[in-house]
Amino acid sequence: MKYKRLLTGSGILLAAVLAVALITIGNNLFTGLRLDLTENKLFTLSPGTINIISSLEEPVSLDFYLSRKTLADFPQLINYANRVRDLLEEYAAKSGGNIELTIIEPEPFSEEEDQAVASGLNGIGVSAAGDRAYFGLVGVNSTDDEVNIPFFQASREGALEYDITKLVYNLANPEKRVVGVMSGLPLFGNPAQGIMERWAIIDMMEEFFEVRNLNTSADSIDEDVNVLMVVHPKGFSEQTLFAIDQYLLNGGHAMLFVDPLAEGDNAEPDPANPYVMPDLSSNLNIMLEGWGLEVDTGKIAADINLAMRVQTQGARGPQESNYLPWLQLGELNLNREDFSTSELNLVHMGTAGIIKRHEDAAIELTPLLVTTTDSMEMERDLLFFQRDPNVMLANFESGNKALLLAARISGNVPSAYPDGLLSEEEEDEATAMEDTVKEGRVDVVLVGDTDILADHFWIRMQNFFGVQIPQSIANNGDFVINTLDNLAGNTDLISLRSRGEFSRPFTVVEQIRRDAEAQFREQEQELQARLEETEQKIAQLQQEGGEGALLLSQEQAEEIEKFRQEQIRTRKELRAVQHELQKNIERLGTQLKFVNIGLIPLIIALLALFAGIRRARSKV
Repeated sequence: MKYKRLLTGSGILLAAVLAVALITIGNNLFTGLRLDLTENKLFTLSPGTINIISSLEEPVSLDFYLSRKTLADFPQLINYANRVRDLLEEYAAKSGGNIELTIIEPEPFSEEEDQAVASGLNGIGVSAAGDRAYFGLVGVNSTDDEVNIPFFQASREGALEYDITKLVYNLANPEKRVVGVMSGLPLFGNPAQGIMERWAIIDMMEEFFEVRNLNTSADSIDEDVNVLMVVHPKGFSEQTLFAIDQYLLNGGHAMLFVDPLAEGDNAEPDPANPYVMPDLSSNLNIMLEGWGLEVDTGKIAADINLAMRVQTQGARGPQESNYLPWLQLGELNLNREDFSTSELNLVHMGTAGIIKRHEDAAIELTPLLVTTTDSMEMERDLLFFQRDPNVMLANFESGNKALLLAARISGNVPSAYPDGLLSEEEEDEATAMEDTVKEGRVDVVLVGDTDILADHFWIRMQNFFGVQIPQSIANNGDFVINTLDNLAGNTDLISLRSRGEFSRPFTVVEQIRRDAEAQFREQEQELQARLEETEQKIAQLQQEGGEGALLLSQEQAEEIEKFRQEQIRTRKELRAVQHELQKNIERLGTQLKFVNIGLIPLIIALLALFAGIRRARSKV
């Protein structure tokens, strides 16, 4: 018996040692083998990555700097570092020898640390002694062009493959394509108006393109501009509009942003007419009309299902409400078959215009961003005088059709200036007409909103060890880059962007909340109607006056008392609606917890019990 116990104990010890050995060997020999069970395949190399690393014509060197010893007290970063290392090794393995990976540990005050600093990596302070840790990547191509990722942030793990592939792509394609930007908004800042900071979309664009700030009064567009980006063409000269028209008809590609109410427009009221609201709209209808399209500058899109929730100050204090003019477009509102939007999850828009197509239009139009059918065309001018979300909700009437917010447009169209346009240097009208392209094929993407580019609609600043890092909360920037890439002729990076979702909303909970709030608003309207009716009765009694004043005062008191009772009863009903809303959400949460925590283990236990009973019976 003693020998048997010893053997059993030795067997357990041997099994434990064998398990540890197998795990250690597996971690070192099979790091490239992974089973990706995530819904969006976040950790599987996409076809875009395979295409880019397979098409490398010259070798690329990647130096991965990791202060493993210094970061030993940060297990989250160490675990993420292992993930980054494994992915980089997979890049090198599948590059056919064109990616040379070197893993470097820059110890404090070493030459490797000096090299990391010289390459632009960001070190973080990890001790009172001043030691700094590094966790970044430096890439160098055959012509010594250098690109880096200053510090891998765990919060961007979902975009890890995208960040690395972008670095490799930029090394393989050091000559950037040119995007010319004509904007009536201060995208590049405006020192004359005290606006020093550029919009984040420009910084993002410069990672991929050579971005030129074109003069909005220019009478021509440079021939080497690969894609033209026109934003809020408000107050553009006729010469500039003619230049845009001719650029497009000559085969130029463009991304056009117009807006019935550009919230980023900082125009001031006219001092001579201070009570007249400044014009915040822009359009290119002078061209679009000839294409069979228009964007109504007097209407904006509102959608009860896509409205953003905002903080408001109500009679009962701070509360959340759905703000109809601001939209959160999810996957169902994005074209899943177009390069610009196929990989996106969430796009934010504000006071967006509606693209309308004439019945006789022959142009080809592909919707990119659309509302749900539970939407309406809201009067733009309403927002100048009424910003209360609850009032807008009370007046919402669904048009029962989806509204088009952005579209890809292609086809043969006429010039908006068939007779040409004389420049300041030209005097011969006949010569101007001869030089004018009167018809041509256009290839553009039209967006009925400029606020889609504004920082507060798609990024939030996050403090990371004292450094302000922009974090995307929506795919607005990806939508712009995808579109510019596509118009310029490249689509490899599109499959990589935003593979992880920024927002996984509880759609059932949101539907319960919307239904309850709709009921709540109906009862509020009933209360308001009762109040107005009672006030009218009291006013009528007061007008009668005369000998029955005492009696009338008594009737007034009865009416007031009656209204107070109705008010108390209705308020109870309103509270009941709110309580029922919360109970429905809590009930759904309890059901989800039971399914995730209790039901699955219960099913496994029952299956195990069934298997045990079946095995026992088979032995009998």
